Amino acid sequence: MRKGLIERFYEAASIQRWNDHVRPFELTELDKQAHKMIISYVLAKFEQTERGKQIDWNLLIEGGMFEFLQRVMLTDLKPPVYHRLMQTKRKELNRWVLQQLDPDICEIPGGFRDRFVAYFEEEGHAVLERRILRASHYLATNWEFKIIYNLTPFIYGIEQTKEELENQIEDHYDLLGVQKLLLGKKAFGFIDFCGQLRFQQRWAQTPRVPKTSVLGHMLIVAMLSYLCSVEMGACPQRVINNYYGALFHDLPEVLTRDIVSPVKSSVAGIEEIIKEYEKVLVDEKLLPLLPASWHEEIYYFIEDEFANKVKIDGVIHKKFSNEEISARFNAAEFSPVDGKVLKICDHLAAYIEASLSLQHGMRSQHLSDACQRLHNMYRNKVVAGINFGQLFDCFEPK
Repeated sequence: MRKGLIERFYEAASIQRWNDHVRPFELTELDKQAHKMIISYVLAKFEQTERGKQIDWNLLIEGGMFEFLQRVMLTDLKPPVYHRLMQTKRKELNRWVLQQLDPDICEIPGGFRDRFVAYFEEEGHAVLERRILRASHYLATNWEFKIIYNLTPFIYGIEQTKEELENQIEDHYDLLGVQKLLLGKKAFGFIDFCGQLRFQQRWAQTPRVPKTSVLGHMLIVAMLSYLCSVEMGACPQRVINNYYGALFHDLPEVLTRDIVSPVKSSVAGIEEIIKEYEKVLVDEKLLPLLPASWHEEIYYFIEDEFANKVKIDGVIHKKFSNEEISARFNAAEFSPVDGKVLKICDHLAAYIEASLSLQHGMRSQHLSDACQRLHNMYRNKVVAGINFGQLFDCFEPK
């Protein structure tokens, strides 16, 4: 796992969206991409469960990463310019993006680079998955735009932007999930809840650069989990479970807010009380917004999210190490989740957040202590063949 690729992920936290409009809070590319991937999950589940469509979930995950990386590389282009250039110079732009990213992605196992090329160059590749991602892109953009529009509906040109967005969403109205979300009822409530995680800043007790929200952090952990999964040689279902387990791992915080680690560990038993309360709130407020047939999967992702899990004859077991999962349960029939690896990815993301701020000169005792504690925790640590100690060393603040 290359340091350069992970640094690309964090560049998105500094990319400001709608920065030529009045904004009540910062809207970053990282948050938008995170919201987009949650929306894409909802749209894909509707197509799969209610229309019987075959979704290649690995392609959906990878397509989201491909588009994320492309957008980070082309960040300086305003949307109208970007879309015009993609109409006329698509191949040239995509080749330039690949050339810039090649050193960082060429060593990712399993043919990641080849699929990156195919995704942007082959028209018949991942047709449904790309359509879902494109619809999700416009829906996430529209969620942001509504905030801006309600604040300044008098700005010149804003009505044209509104019409263009509505037309782009209408072009994807054949997707059942788009129809459901435009009703503005239960499924939209879930998407809206998730969007509110943009408002919750990580490390709220200390200044940081770049700032990251809980929502953006969730996507970072998901992408790190994906990279770890392919490094471990995980089967496709294990990759999917690890990605979505990470993407949803902080979902209950939309109901409880981000409770910092020192508070959780300050009193014996408080973390268990918080977990119990989170479960009650998820049952009462979050899951009723989604179809009942999805609840088991969502629970599997977010309940005891950092435990290793496999299903044997439909019964969940949590006693196996990551190495045992690789050796004995690395198959779709066991629906494996590497919760301990997800926890390390969560800590790695927190470590990088603190380290980047220190490197930007944002000196804080909170950040320094967290860096030291996390670095010591993972020094020389190897799990499932991945040298996490080396990864933490790469981001040690200078």
